[in-house]
Amino acid sequence: MEEEGSKSKKKVMVAIDESECSHDALEWALRNLQESLVNSELIVFTAQPISDYSYLYASSVGNAPCSSYGGIPFAAPELIKNFQEQRQKFAEDLLAKAKEICDKLGISAKTMTEVGEPKQTICEAVEKHNVQLLVLGTHGKGVLERTFLGSVSNYCVHNAKCPVLVVRKTD
Repeated sequence: MEEEGSKSKKKVMVAIDESECSHDALEWALRNLQESLVNSELIVFTAQPISDYSYLYASSVGNAPCSSYGGIPFAAPELIKNFQEQRQKFAEDLLAKAKEICDKLGISAKTMTEVGEPKQTICEAVEKHNVQLLVLGTHGKGVLERTFLGSVSNYCVHNAKCPVLVVRKTD
């Protein structure tokens, strides 16, 4: 009977990034959903945005070897590899800090990261891991900023295959 209960554990995913609103959303979820999270599987997730490495060429001129393909310059593969490794380490450090916060409150959490456009990667992870609740913070962008820059939380509200809880920073 107990095995049956563990199989039916709900999955809750908190999507984080380096922003303060993301940190606030994690803490809000841990404080306000603590009783539910104890009986759920908690996943703390961060997306590593896909980068356009063309700017690395400009920064590597004179510092590191660059190459060209058909007359189009691009950064050396070593430079790109180094940049990707640093981004991975940053994501791992971010998740380690989040896990520490969870552990302090006695809530067990899995951590994971994937590379991709954050809003799409979050929604894909929700579906892939059969998440029943997605929690994320909002940067509080105005209408104009959301129109031109987009909003991860807005995208997830409309595209995630589960309920989405968007946490606003309270003053």
